[in-house]
Amino acid sequence: MTKAPPLFRRTLIASAILLAASQAYAQTAPATTGEEQTVVVLGSRSTAKTALDTSAPVGLISMKDMQSAGPLELGKLLQTLDPSFNFSTTFISDGTDIIRPATLRSLGPDQLLVLVNGKRRHQQALVNVQQTIGRGSAGTDINAIPLASIHHIEVLRDGAAAQYGSDAIAGVINIVLKSNVNETALSGQLGTTKEGDGDMFSGSVNRGWALGENGGFLNVTLEGRKREETNRAGVDSLRVNPPRVTQRIGDSDAKDAYLWWNAALPIDKASEFYAFGGFSKRKGDSSGFFRSKGDGRNVPSVYPEGFLPNIRTTVTDGSYAFGYRRDLANDWKADVSINHGMSELAFHEKQTINISYWYEPKPGGGIYAQSPFEADTGTLKFNQTTFNADVKGPVKLGGEEIFVATGFEYRQDNYQIIAGDPVSYQYGRTNNPAIVIKDQNGGVAASGTQGFPGYTPSTAVDEGRHNIALFLDTEYRPVKDLLLAGAVRYEKYSDFGNTVTGKFSARWDPSKQFGLRGSVSSGFRAPGVQQKFYSSVSTNLNQAGQLTETLTAREGSTVTTALGIKPLKEETSRNASFGMVLRPATNMSLTADVYQIKIKDRIVFSSEISPEAGGGPIANVLNPLGVGQAQFFTNAVDTQTRGLDIVADHTTRFTGATLVLSGQLGFNKTEVTKRHSPSSLLSGAQLFNQAQVTLIERGQPRKHHVVAADFTTGPWNVNARANYYGEVQGEGFSPLQTWAAKWLLDMSGRYNFSKKTSVSVGVNNVFDTFPSEWTNGGDFPKLGFKYCWETCPFGVNGRSMYVRFDTAF
Repeated sequence: MTKAPPLFRRTLIASAILLAASQAYAQTAPATTGEEQTVVVLGSRSTAKTALDTSAPVGLISMKDMQSAGPLELGKLLQTLDPSFNFSTTFISDGTDIIRPATLRSLGPDQLLVLVNGKRRHQQALVNVQQTIGRGSAGTDINAIPLASIHHIEVLRDGAAAQYGSDAIAGVINIVLKSNVNETALSGQLGTTKEGDGDMFSGSVNRGWALGENGGFLNVTLEGRKREETNRAGVDSLRVNPPRVTQRIGDSDAKDAYLWWNAALPIDKASEFYAFGGFSKRKGDSSGFFRSKGDGRNVPSVYPEGFLPNIRTTVTDGSYAFGYRRDLANDWKADVSINHGMSELAFHEKQTINISYWYEPKPGGGIYAQSPFEADTGTLKFNQTTFNADVKGPVKLGGEEIFVATGFEYRQDNYQIIAGDPVSYQYGRTNNPAIVIKDQNGGVAASGTQGFPGYTPSTAVDEGRHNIALFLDTEYRPVKDLLLAGAVRYEKYSDFGNTVTGKFSARWDPSKQFGLRGSVSSGFRAPGVQQKFYSSVSTNLNQAGQLTETLTAREGSTVTTALGIKPLKEETSRNASFGMVLRPATNMSLTADVYQIKIKDRIVFSSEISPEAGGGPIANVLNPLGVGQAQFFTNAVDTQTRGLDIVADHTTRFTGATLVLSGQLGFNKTEVTKRHSPSSLLSGAQLFNQAQVTLIERGQPRKHHVVAADFTTGPWNVNARANYYGEVQGEGFSPLQTWAAKWLLDMSGRYNFSKKTSVSVGVNNVFDTFPSEWTNGGDFPKLGFKYCWETCPFGVNGRSMYVRFDTAF
């Protein structure tokens, strides 16, 4: 018999200890019955069910879970509590520093659908074009939602495109807002890291008012947060002498402000109006790559010791939804709503310079020796409007009752790129490549601002599309213990055609202690308008040392057409899952689900395509167009993801005390099964090289486990939670590098002065765990990259501490 790897054995031992302890405690004091359970609505349009009664795995995160965890960002909090969710840390990645990629089951950010109160949430304006997790995607800016506004979160870990539409290939997250009334809740938190940087300040107020006497309410949340930067860069021994720290590697400075609301107003006993939404504004302060004093991109008389370009970002996000619900005859219900959302990301560059402006020859002799040192470099905007009309209820056929839900959806998406200030992108004041401008080293001067060159008028865009959808969901119980469900959805898009998807699921409970569940489905993801219309251009040197354009080309452009790259089409998927639910005791549960997700024609961001140095078919296309290298979005790969989720939970009640033990084990493996190219000039391997394959396959942990213990006695509560992140790999900036698997332990303690007032103290990453050092990085460790860059599952901050105060009145 083959011996299991040590890491896998340790994981199984930890799980066995957890379950053994649960069984031991189960003999102490069985949980009382009849307690109210929190139910979920995600995954089914029929009556709400407990998380253990659904036909697909649904995770449930309560307010208590959120209060016991230390992170103040929703993305980091979800990653800490749910192992299927990943929120990779990014830095020196332009806008991705402030809008980090959120993923489920190690798929792409745009393959995860986010709902708020069951309504589709809009995507972000930012396209991740740097070498980070989610490269080439535009997902959902999940950090635009404040924690203080959330009542609970549901995570559907199953393909659901047939139920909810595009983007639900990996699953769905539903964020349910608070609706409590006649109470004001205040919360404040202060924190810092072991190094004394990264100070965090957060405060929130949540207030609910009753509207009328029939259950109407208005709940409002205000939240503010300030995070100072952390820097874990090593010394730069390659570019400066004597060696010193030149980079900012860690969390960027950030200031966040939120205003959110949730409301309902009954019209009569059978109907109500509802409205919810929010506004947030977040400002980030990060940096690009250091320019040394002898670098051709520096002007020594301005920056005698070199300079670090400063990238300032402002993210503005807003949404509002309003609708009308009504109870109809024979237990039917109707819901009509309009939901609008917008995301805007504005870039501003400071501590920079346009080299070509400075060294541009001046009429009459000499150079101008002038350049602005800051500039607006452009703005990205995305907005979405969705109209829904749904009805649902029971239908009796031949004495049998079938639950039916059907509806119509119309959605309008629009994407806009606004050009930056001329200095941010121009080559000299006239932007004329024919003018020879030399840098300090005699080479051709770089155009635009250093750090983040601006979007140009040629890449500015204001385009959109619309689509309509019809869906039908059914649920039927042929016998009491068997639930069968089906869904079919038709969607038609204005820009690429139509698609039909379907889903079938079943749940069988032969006893109260044991159940089986499974589903099979087809899915799709429409190409985002961001992917269809995004483009950028900058002027750089090609391999021959000539000034040429480096282009991110949109579909249908001269470059993509010449290379034979076809317009984007939808991704298609085949999902299957099978699992069991075990309740051996009233106070214990265990679930296990295996799944497979096959995606065909997955949309990716290509590798950089450059002309052959000695000429060739690619050079014959790009050189006449003056393009030094090109990259673009294309349906270039097929992938397969297989995984296993195990969730165990046990609650023990002693006299005056409660102990909750839980374990969530996530195993996941994604493989690129095929690389293909529509171009006769480019092979699949050229279009999507091995570094990009590694980023998809190994950039996110294949194992993520969460094991926790929560103990309450009298006014005291103690919580310990350990997260295990499996190894990751990358080769985008070096030969293949493996970062080892790590355990991180978080602990917190809370004292309740009363039912509504408490003080908490917590330590995240108790043992000050860091990613393994970059040992195979070529020059990158010499530049200060001590730990990681393109993939950092849990960041590089090390230990942090916080104190939190909560009260309500």
